[in-house]
Amino acid sequence: MKYRPTRRTRRIAIGAAVVLVIAGFNGPALYGFASEQYHEYKINQPEYKAENGHWQTVDVPEKYKINTIHAALLHTGKVLLVAGSGNDAKQFKAKTFRTVLWDPEKNTFKNIPTPNDLFCAGHTQLPDGKLLVAGGTQRYEKLGGDVKKAGGLMIVHNESPDRAKTLKAGTRFTGRDNGKTFVAKDNVLVPRAKKTADPVTGQVKVTPSFARVYVEAEKEGKKYQTGTEDNYRVQGLRGAERKNIYGIAQKLSFDKKDFQGIKDAYEFDPVAERYITVDPMNEARWYPTLTTLEDGKVLSVSGLDEIGQVVPGKNEIYDPDTKKWSYLPRTRFFPTYPSLHLTDDNELFYSGANAGYGPADKGRTPGIWNLETNGFRKIPGMSDPDALETAMTVPLPPTQDRRYMVLGGGGVGESKKATEKTRIVDLKEDAPRFRDGPDLYAKARYPSSVILPDDTVLTTNGSGDYRGRSDSNILKAEIYDPRTNAKKGVADPLVGRNYHSGALLLPDGRVMTFGSDSLYGDAANTKPGTFEQQIDIYTPPYLHKSGERPELKDDGKARKTVRLGGSVSFKSKDAKDIKKMRLMRPSSFTHVTNVEQSSVALDFERTDDGVSVTLPEDPSLVPPGWWMVTAVDGKGLPSESLWVKVPTSPTAQSPTTVAESP
Repeated sequence: MKYRPTRRTRRIAIGAAVVLVIAGFNGPALYGFASEQYHEYKINQPEYKAENGHWQTVDVPEKYKINTIHAALLHTGKVLLVAGSGNDAKQFKAKTFRTVLWDPEKNTFKNIPTPNDLFCAGHTQLPDGKLLVAGGTQRYEKLGGDVKKAGGLMIVHNESPDRAKTLKAGTRFTGRDNGKTFVAKDNVLVPRAKKTADPVTGQVKVTPSFARVYVEAEKEGKKYQTGTEDNYRVQGLRGAERKNIYGIAQKLSFDKKDFQGIKDAYEFDPVAERYITVDPMNEARWYPTLTTLEDGKVLSVSGLDEIGQVVPGKNEIYDPDTKKWSYLPRTRFFPTYPSLHLTDDNELFYSGANAGYGPADKGRTPGIWNLETNGFRKIPGMSDPDALETAMTVPLPPTQDRRYMVLGGGGVGESKKATEKTRIVDLKEDAPRFRDGPDLYAKARYPSSVILPDDTVLTTNGSGDYRGRSDSNILKAEIYDPRTNAKKGVADPLVGRNYHSGALLLPDGRVMTFGSDSLYGDAANTKPGTFEQQIDIYTPPYLHKSGERPELKDDGKARKTVRLGGSVSFKSKDAKDIKKMRLMRPSSFTHVTNVEQSSVALDFERTDDGVSVTLPEDPSLVPPGWWMVTAVDGKGLPSESLWVKVPTSPTAQSPTTVAESP
């Protein structure tokens, strides 16, 4: 039979010939064009996609484009995209705070009223499927040259055991010795003093209470700053309050002012599609990590407080039933956005990875933290231990192996140091220690890693310098296989992504990537950067393989609830081809931090019309909440996920808490 070229083949051949002819007139200029055209042709070939996967850009209407800082997959299948003020001081000043709800299946969008500046908050999944969002921004940072008014921390004391006092924003404090007046920038509640009686003598002792508030001078100018401690009278008070309530401040100056956090907390309801106000945290937090514990309560750790200092180890627990917060009885310090992952019996694995603020020599050592005893067992062997800021941490699948990988990272602050190291630790070893895995595609800060249903890990993007400085964005991606300890490069991402970027697994097995906040827009670092609002979708190689993906169906009834140790059945015409079943946690990602993602191997049996799966009994392995169930066939092709709800286990342990500050 004589070969007859198809219309598409003839079109490609003609186009190539035209390029070659024109290239004879202007070779250098058109060589790049031809190369780009060939690259576009190559990456769209079925064979290439089956080997490397494929990237596509999401079509987002202009009115829904935001500076996505946070993203979380909800049990409705929609993704909550949160910007708050989006690292834009003008939006903050205008109180323009944004949240958008995106449906990846229908590619529809909805603007959600946002109650506060949730920029740089923490978030985590709750047992009932709501998303807890806590903390955010009270004030933007000011660099030394931008500070126009002297200011700093005022500690307000209250010696009255009979009543608390709220001082409103605008309250004036005047120094007894220096005579200078400073103004409170926010409301502050000063608790009443503590009154205790000696059990033997009966003598009553009164201990003054105190609260902190940021204050600024009334006017601009160096002459209004102070250099020593002084006692400050609170203007407007009368009678006993004038004596009992006073301020004490050290130096009030023109030093750089860091971001300041808020105490506010909210639950986002995926069904009602709105934020619900709950009790505020005890501590203001900007850059906190929220980790769901085995009983469904939530641990809140670190962050910058209401005066811009790292919270000094005061960690607290949120109870979803009471909507209230309580302190852990003992303190432990971590830098901001620490990577804390739930392990056995209310112990947390701290990889040492974090996303920013805190001293270089405190709270950065990897280890196991016991919430009940406050004990901390260090884990040795970390390579490049001084390059864990902006590193990514991921539990290697399946999660019950208790193996973690730490990928890339950089030096503290604006350091130019970055590393290509990956480090793996097996927590089941008698004496766990880190060992190097295969190097990343490049030295990378801010890489994003996502567990895929076939038990591999996709890692993408990052930058070789702080916030993509000097045009250092990395357009690379790779897939790592924990079984073979090997990796392979896959299709290159479409845009650079560094600070304020992330990635999430979707229920259909694809991966979304979002964000990027480059400091500069050119290699010479002379132009300001712009926020990357583009959202991309990566379709992994398994979805480009020949044949149909396995099918998984429920029985048509209401969504399933299954307890730990319990079983649940699904229909499938492909039961004979299913090789493994996975229970996958919906992710919640921000600032190189995703302590939610997990892929748990499920025991399963084939039934007459499908499969029956059994959940593990360990509540630390499967915290309560909504999870995705996915079937994977012998070729590594996953089904679309179905949702199940795991209730709180009666055997789950709860750490001891106290109602007041430790």
